[in-house]
Amino acid sequence: MKKKNFVTLIMSVVGGILFALGMCMALLPEWDAMTQGIVIGAVGAVILLAMVPVRRKMDGKPMIVLTSKTIGAALLGILGAIVLGIGMCMVMIWDMLVPGIIVGIVGIVLLLCLIPVIKGLK
Repeated sequence: MKKKNFVTLIMSVVGGILFALGMCMALLPEWDAMTQGIVIGAVGAVILLAMVPVRRKMDGKPMIVLTSKTIGAALLGILGAIVLGIGMCMVMIWDMLVPGIIVGIVGIVLLLCLIPVIKGLK
């Protein structure tokens, strides 16, 4: 295994676990750990975001160049993740099963739209 792949693996596992654990802590009222969950989730998100420039540096590529396509794809990803998260909250927290599933599916569709935006259609 190459060093860049190993570093990416470690950062993504640690960041993903911290982010997921933080979201569980924040969203499960039985745990009563909203503030701590937000902090741990934010640390996980920072690790996951830091993985991008670290990987690009190890690949010998320049840092991310901001173009309108890059900004649009990032905004679409953020919007899709937020809509999917709202759908999950509607189902798990607010007891709105059918509307939550519909909102979640809309979020998934928005995230699936990232594939042709980033890779293009051939």
